[in-house]
Amino acid sequence: MESTLSLIVPVFNEEESIAPFLEAIDRHLAELPATLEILFVDDGSSDRTIAEIKRAQRVDPRVRYIKLSRNFGKEAAMTAGLDHASGDAVIPMDVDLQDPPELIHEFFRLWQEGYDTVYGMRRERNEDSPGKRASAGLFYRIFNWLSHTEIPANAGDYRLMNRRVVDALKKLPERNRFMKGLFAWPGYRSIGVEYSRPARHLGQTKWNAWKLWNFALDGLTSFSTWPLRVWSYVGICIALLSLVYMTFIIARTLMFGVDWPGYASIMSAILFFGSVQLISIGVLGEYVGRLYIESKERPVYLTDDSDED
Repeated sequence: MESTLSLIVPVFNEEESIAPFLEAIDRHLAELPATLEILFVDDGSSDRTIAEIKRAQRVDPRVRYIKLSRNFGKEAAMTAGLDHASGDAVIPMDVDLQDPPELIHEFFRLWQEGYDTVYGMRRERNEDSPGKRASAGLFYRIFNWLSHTEIPANAGDYRLMNRRVVDALKKLPERNRFMKGLFAWPGYRSIGVEYSRPARHLGQTKWNAWKLWNFALDGLTSFSTWPLRVWSYVGICIALLSLVYMTFIIARTLMFGVDWPGYASIMSAILFFGSVQLISIGVLGEYVGRLYIESKERPVYLTDDSDED
């Protein structure tokens, strides 16, 4: 029997991108030996995105949709897509065509060879600013150094995952969802495919520096306890330095007598140790906050409308 591929396409205020995306799918995947399911997940759009999707569905039976009740974020939208996709394999991809549809042919070929996950790896990031390229590279290095779950460098969400991997992901119940890490967590047989990521031609990116920073923070705290553990080592180092300094002060006092204490040294010590305490409390707060969110067991997303209703 012919395999079914589900394309999971999260959208947020992307009304002008729906038709060009479907045209590109027809142009590049017409010869793909598989049945396509194109599942749009509308993440609470305020424009005519859902209307454009419904209009496309009337003429294209491959199109399906889920409309979330509000904007839950891309990670929640992809989770909704994974929960509702029915294909033998699924491919999350962006609607802006920065994930080139023609690469799916190579994904499909490697899947047929027995790989459970085939992920796209950006050959270069020319469409990004120098600052974003540098910060992305630094994030991957830090994450893989701190976490036991390794994320391939320059690998985004664009990938093919077979049904075994999707079913494993659906068993992960956390609310703070860092999908790049979750995609890598099941393991299984994986391979990367390099590609050149084109610039975005339609619409505007919904990411800014603040969102990217919080996204990176979610990733690090979701897959590593090192930020908590490091303060034990910081405390040990400070204690050793304090012991050395105390020994020096006692020895100097015994040899030369007591001198007048310095205001600058006292204030420097107070400010330094106060800063260390505040930083450590902040790190603890990040983890306690995530425990608080997980303990409430709220759903990751809510649907407002879908073609299953």
